[in-house]
Amino acid sequence: MAISKKIKTLLTECDKKQADLQEVLDMSSKQSLSNKFSNERWSAEDLAKIAEFCGCKLAFILPNGERIVIDANE
Repeated sequence: MAISKKIKTLLTECDKKQADLQEVLDMSSKQSLSNKFSNERWSAEDLAKIAEFCGCKLAFILPNGERIVIDANE
């Protein structure tokens, strides 16, 4: 599944609106956000901000269960 589709699913599950991401990602226009979704251009920082917005964390989970969390503020 494409990242954009997963983001849309996450937003739906968390009762968040796609339009609210424009502010979360500090984007100046709806078109910029639309382009991000259609072109699949997501940075790790974008994904961490979206996770935080939804009350989640973005992380790598190693085979031994250890988690390396990606924080938007770092």
